[in-house]
Amino acid sequence: MAELKQIRVPDIGDFKGVEIIEVMVKVGDTVQAEDSLITLETDKATMDVPSPFAGIVKELKIKVGDKVSEGDLVVVIEVNDAGAVAAPASAPVAAPVAAVAPPQAVVAAPQPAPAPKPPVASVATSTLNQNTEGLKAHASPSIRRFARELGVDLPQVKGSGEKGRITKEDVQNFVKNALAQPRSAGASGGLQIPEMPAVDFSKFGAIENKPLSRIKKLSGAFLHRNWVSIPHITQHDETDITDMEAFRKQLGTEYAAQGIKITPLVFLLKAVVATLQRFPDFNASLDPSGESLILKKYFHIGVAVDTPEGLVVPVLRDVDQKGIVQLAKELGEISIRAREKKITAAEMQGGCFTISSLGGIGGTAFTPIINAPEVAILGVSKSSIKPVWNNDKFEPKLILPFSLSYDHRVIDGAAGARFTTYLAQILADVRRLVL
Repeated sequence: MAELKQIRVPDIGDFKGVEIIEVMVKVGDTVQAEDSLITLETDKATMDVPSPFAGIVKELKIKVGDKVSEGDLVVVIEVNDAGAVAAPASAPVAAPVAAVAPPQAVVAAPQPAPAPKPPVASVATSTLNQNTEGLKAHASPSIRRFARELGVDLPQVKGSGEKGRITKEDVQNFVKNALAQPRSAGASGGLQIPEMPAVDFSKFGAIENKPLSRIKKLSGAFLHRNWVSIPHITQHDETDITDMEAFRKQLGTEYAAQGIKITPLVFLLKAVVATLQRFPDFNASLDPSGESLILKKYFHIGVAVDTPEGLVVPVLRDVDQKGIVQLAKELGEISIRAREKKITAAEMQGGCFTISSLGGIGGTAFTPIINAPEVAILGVSKSSIKPVWNNDKFEPKLILPFSLSYDHRVIDGAAGARFTTYLAQILADVRRLVL
């Protein structure tokens, strides 16, 4: 027997008035359980709302450009008895905005704390040099916050949306165009960036135009902002993880039957937290004035996950309160959801520090880009066997190289070296984690 079912916006965290950027069904379409119906976009992520039922679309209660919140009616679907119980109500599926550094030198999806007077602002505003006080810009609150984070004066931006509304892409394009314009030699402040030449590469041979993924397009401005507005220092170091690896393999054998994979990354999570507790300035953010530090008493660690659409950085919460096995389980689950684009916007927020691991791929060192408003990020490269002198002879040891990038406004070189040295000691003897 057929029955009409209403599908409403599920729990999307604290977000209100989220814009619909795509409607993927029309009246008369047949959908299966978990098929995506609409795509929502917040300032942190794009989220697909899936159907909890299989059936036929009878009514659409929304359209592209509408703003919705939790509980708003989206679609009416006609289901039969089987379809009504085909799947439980689903949470939205999010494809988060992750800032990405080459390759996997990641900055995470940026947190909503605007940096004070970033260099991009001086470039953008001085390029046009217009007095725009009193002009009204048509933009949503999230777009206004996004513009503030990049230092963009919204009245200078031409909107391409409905009725001249300013979109996130408009702000990003404005920044890109402003940064690409040449600056006069006498200009003060900002960046002296020559104009990027336009090259017709087809003159030299065959080419292919490959569009960037949505994640990469949305993250570009954040990457650029973090790179040009934060004075990066990168400290490279290495440590002997021979004993840690032996213990990891032992645990892996014990928990394999439970489907729990014990990876080196879970030991890194615990070691990083122990080091952050020893050096609290690394577990902090600059306040908007740039005159004081906000020290965080919690330990939420972002972990870069490689997906077909680009790198995303889900956050593992309260790492200090969890053991190796529990972290391994959570890391495995959240990594799978990230690759299947089922990570939620809430799972991308609140990070204190980020780890980007290339250990499964290769390399000896790299410079990860800081995930503002965090002040440091750890990049991990591939371990290898090296000879180590033990005061009597050389012994083969498993050596892990790692790279720490930090904000030089907050952390000086001596503190950076102390951080990496202490982290190396923890990883070399994981028994120190119980001290």
